[in-house]
Amino acid sequence: MPRNLVIMVLDSCRFDSFQRAHTPNLDRIGGAEKRWSYASWTAPSHYTFFMGLVPHRAPQHVYASEVYKEDFGAWSQRLNIPDLNFGSFIPQLSLAKMLKGIGYKTIGRVSMPVLNSYTLVSKYFDDYQLMTNHFDFQGIVDSVEFASDQPTFCFFNIGETHYPYMLEGDDLPHISGLHGVAKALAAGDDAGGKITKGNDRTFDDLMKDDTMTRLHDQQVRCVETVDRIVEELFEKAPEDTYFIVMADHGDCFGEGGYFGHGPVMHEKVFEVPFLEGMRP
Repeated sequence: MPRNLVIMVLDSCRFDSFQRAHTPNLDRIGGAEKRWSYASWTAPSHYTFFMGLVPHRAPQHVYASEVYKEDFGAWSQRLNIPDLNFGSFIPQLSLAKMLKGIGYKTIGRVSMPVLNSYTLVSKYFDDYQLMTNHFDFQGIVDSVEFASDQPTFCFFNIGETHYPYMLEGDDLPHISGLHGVAKALAAGDDAGGKITKGNDRTFDDLMKDDTMTRLHDQQVRCVETVDRIVEELFEKAPEDTYFIVMADHGDCFGEGGYFGHGPVMHEKVFEVPFLEGMRP
């Protein structure tokens, strides 16, 4: 019998933030390992997830094709479908399309606007929604119902761990992502993505004070917030549910002179947590 599947993406959660967090509920799924993201920001990283790829281990002395083969082959065991036909995966290269084709109910809940329902990532989902609140994993859990007459695939993009990490206030750097920059440019504001601060401190000033440490510590607390809510998801999910928990990329908190993610080439942006296992 095919298993239910839940994929949880902790947006922007770097590996050491997850490692520092107290996560008694998520730990029940399995131990988190350090893996590497295929991309440094949300949209391209999620496209790899929707293709059936997960963060990789960066193995040496192997062909890339062997890594892809192992990743695709793992779905048979995860879903408890020994004869999984990957012919249905071609040519769209869509995990949701393949699962929908073999009888799954497909549900998507996302927090980042670059993954909204007008984008291609929403294709092949029976029920796909962009949450109105950036930090609403609780709303995601409350809104989802597992099917009783067919296996269910749930894909959750969780925004709590994304900047500004559930913080508010004029003392925070104002950082726009790609969606915010595009909106600002459309409105004629060519400074839409500029870092601003109430007292006009420069980027270098931000690096010198405790702002970066404060933000990193807050991301750790956000992981713990997600962990508390996930207990309700465990109770809601059927026993035969397989969980995959990972991040799409990390963030820099001053390392190498960087803050955030995106056009950033730093190992902390690519180090992500990965854990998987059956519903505890």
